[in-house]
Amino acid sequence: MYYNSNNFSDSRIQEMNSSSMGYVRVLHAVPDGPNVDVYANEKLIANNLAYGNHTVYASLPDGAYKITLYVTGSKDSPILSNMLTVSNNSYSTVAAIDTTSAIEFLRIKDSNGPVERNKSMIKFAHLSPNAPAVDITLPDGTILFNNVQFKQVTSYINVMPDNYTLQVRLAGTPTVVLTVPDVNLQPNKIYTVYAIGLAGKKPALEALLLVDGNTDASMKMSSRLLY
Repeated sequence: MYYNSNNFSDSRIQEMNSSSMGYVRVLHAVPDGPNVDVYANEKLIANNLAYGNHTVYASLPDGAYKITLYVTGSKDSPILSNMLTVSNNSYSTVAAIDTTSAIEFLRIKDSNGPVERNKSMIKFAHLSPNAPAVDITLPDGTILFNNVQFKQVTSYINVMPDNYTLQVRLAGTPTVVLTVPDVNLQPNKIYTVYAIGLAGKKPALEALLLVDGNTDASMKMSSRLLY
């Protein structure tokens, strides 16, 4: 587990005044992608974001934003650009996904609660571009999420807070392709497990555990869990 989230730059646009705010973070999940600078409506909101890293949530006045990625230190030509609509009190993770030849954004809706008292909430996002459909299970074979394909994001489920070991299995089989130990879920927290990287290649398939929504307020972190 390591702490590698990128703070938004001093020019961050959460300083703008508005009574209606949404919350957005950016995840770099392009395994062969360079470090990037992230702009919203031509304002720098994060710099030098590396593969496997994410920003903390930025508060943005509701409205439409052009989100653009450039190779760090350069604004000659964008790697990727797309529009994002931010609505009041919404939480989103904007993930740059796939490979550099097919790069795109995937907007992932994050929950901001409420969480059932003394429970945890968790969902799974499949962001490994060359990995087949998978099931997410416990070591005893209990299926938490089944037949999740690339670009798919599951709904949240409620679980008891605990320290879990998760297994990523080829969908419909007992074949384990990734074991994720020490998934420590705290009560009244909301999480997403992201599968990133490449199956059988480098960077290797791995998992990121991120805290979602307003439960992320005191945990600006990313957990990389290797098997």
